[in-house]
Amino acid sequence: MLQVNVARLHEDNREALALAWVAGREGGTTVRREAAAAAALIGHLNLTHPNSIQVIGAYEAGIVAGFVERLFESQPAAVIVADGVAPPQALVDAATQTHTPLFTSPLPAPQVIEKLARYLAKLLAESIERHGVFMDVLGLGVLITGESGVGKSELGLELISRGHGLVADDVVEISRIAAGTLEGRCPAMLKDFLEVRGLGLLNIRTIFGETAVRRKMKLRLIAHLDRPQAGGRDPAERLPLTEQSEDILGVTIRKVTVPVAAGRNLAVLVEAAVRNEILKLRGIDSTAEFLARQRQQMQKDE
Repeated sequence: MLQVNVARLHEDNREALALAWVAGREGGTTVRREAAAAAALIGHLNLTHPNSIQVIGAYEAGIVAGFVERLFESQPAAVIVADGVAPPQALVDAATQTHTPLFTSPLPAPQVIEKLARYLAKLLAESIERHGVFMDVLGLGVLITGESGVGKSELGLELISRGHGLVADDVVEISRIAAGTLEGRCPAMLKDFLEVRGLGLLNIRTIFGETAVRRKMKLRLIAHLDRPQAGGRDPAERLPLTEQSEDILGVTIRKVTVPVAAGRNLAVLVEAAVRNEILKLRGIDSTAEFLARQRQQMQKDE
């Protein structure tokens, strides 16, 4: 079960939001992702569909006295009084009695909600680990996959030398930060490092500079390196008419298969695949354009 301890939430956001812990310090409550099924994790005071974290602004503070009992019936993980207003004494007493963490912040309530909503979305996001090299290629997050020894890290190194950025090598942490958005990061232990056979571990930040690494990227394309079996035919279609895709955490990601063979410049092929993907995002499909031109020519011949 994905959850965040309220004490950690306070510590991580104490300075940014100037959070003061007023009451309920002994409360060991947590914010759980499952709470979002019925209501938001955090939001303005809501007694009809209680939020896990109730935020009280200046307006709500003036009327909350009559709703204190109902407010704590829903057992919120925490209550935050924002807009720099002093929490009503009835609210402080109820928080103390129910051991519910009560915070205050001088910042506007919408700003507190926006900041903590992003914080909770990140920590409570569904995540998975995938094997591969995650790169920033022309501003697009590309996950390079393939069997061990196929040349993923070497390709990553060549892309870095061509001005692109490394996010993660070997292990990529992928999180679903929105309904249709995946974000990839590097585990802290592997940050900045790329392992190349024969060279060992390379610190990309030290060798190529700050611009050669990225902290995170949204995953938009999977480039799968496929090495044909010895003596076998190339399984890849010469002119693929159907788009490939892969499902990760319920999100469909476009996929291209790049056959690996001696003499092929994989870096150029991946760059071309990314440029083609960018065109598709803009509504330009080269294959569809060619088929339309072919169809038009056939109609003229008839």
